[in-house]
Amino acid sequence: MSEARNRGAAMNEPNWFGQPRGLTILFLTEMWEIFSYYGMRALLVYYMTKQLAFAQEKSSLIYGAYTSMAFFTPILGGILCDRWLGKRRSVIIGGATMAVGHFMMAFVPLFYPALATIALGNGLFMPSLPSQINDLYRPDDPRRSWAYNVYYVGINLGGFLAPLVCGTLGEFYGWHVGFGAAGIGMLLGLIVYLLGGKYLPEPQPTPRESGNAPPLRNGKQTFLLLLGVGLAVTVFRGAYEQIGNTVPLWSDAGVDRAFGSMTIPMTWFQSLDPLFVFLMTPLLLAFWQRRAQRGKVSSSMRKMASGALLVAISYLLLALAARLAGDGRAHWLWLVAYSVVFTLGELYVLPTGLGLFARLAPPSLGATTVGAWYLCIFSGSLAAGFVGTLWSHASHAAYFVLLALIAGVAALLFLALDANAHRIETARATEIAAVDVHHAEAVA
Repeated sequence: MSEARNRGAAMNEPNWFGQPRGLTILFLTEMWEIFSYYGMRALLVYYMTKQLAFAQEKSSLIYGAYTSMAFFTPILGGILCDRWLGKRRSVIIGGATMAVGHFMMAFVPLFYPALATIALGNGLFMPSLPSQINDLYRPDDPRRSWAYNVYYVGINLGGFLAPLVCGTLGEFYGWHVGFGAAGIGMLLGLIVYLLGGKYLPEPQPTPRESGNAPPLRNGKQTFLLLLGVGLAVTVFRGAYEQIGNTVPLWSDAGVDRAFGSMTIPMTWFQSLDPLFVFLMTPLLLAFWQRRAQRGKVSSSMRKMASGALLVAISYLLLALAARLAGDGRAHWLWLVAYSVVFTLGELYVLPTGLGLFARLAPPSLGATTVGAWYLCIFSGSLAAGFVGTLWSHASHAAYFVLLALIAGVAALLFLALDANAHRIETARATEIAAVDVHHAEAVA
């Protein structure tokens, strides 16, 4: 009943930008967390190959292992959050731990412990923050279905700023300065969260405090569906994650970055993806809304399949650029074109997948189920690390064609899950509506 009261109160509170104030607090907090993560990630491969003198194969494996662990720990953090800590304490402890890890990156002997510390803190922080979004809305609030897309726009502002700030500081003033800036960003996120806590729903009691919530119907079918989606996302991430692994290596070695009398810093290209997320999402949401008004609503799996195909096309663009360049360098506009298509595909896949896992979460396992989404990213990032080791063993054009094929396979897997996903989502929406009506009647 407290959940129903929280959602009802959220509807009556003043809004910011047409959404509950709490959503603004959540995406600003995540914006700074993303700033710290992408700021460090923008420097990581270059730091290993240029400063630590690691071989490319070793740096790719370390990159893949780190990003995979950063997305493995959220499943453990989600369990701790749901069972013992609660969402707010998990965000605070996880954010503080990540900030410490970023500052540790400034010291070479602490390189590996720093990566482990960031991954552990991320495990608590990452599932606990977005799992609070559903609590901001009543079940009949039409804004609820767009919340994760709006949230995704906000957090990508941090992804846009990170390479520009941390990347530039790292390239021109020292790698450790860039890592320190990432740590400061994480601290700013914690400050926003603490100061904005009054706009968030009241913390809900954990199962140890209040007893277990009612079991989820069709639990086995839901689990199998999410497992299937996870396998498809794993394949997709094997290609997608190269945007932070081997694509930066190509932008350094295979792209002419001259712009007039200046040379564009290589880390700046990593800001293109979040920039296009920020610019393209409102247009995409308007497009989806017009289709919905005409009764043409695409299912979650069809959206994700379309996104995977767009990512495949983006890599074919890079293959064409590398082929045409031959032994020379491709013009940097090829990277811009790649980023446009790549980002559009990303917007069809990632917010949709996160929203799917959140909507299908059992009542008492919200953070754990969101953590399971990040577990999919763990396995995909690990696969991406191994795919990255092929970079030095194939021509650039052939390598990018391989990435396109991987993304194409993911599209086929998403389509294969479409019918089952539609059936389970419909049943789950009906069940949630019935529970919320019961809560509303009890409150009344």
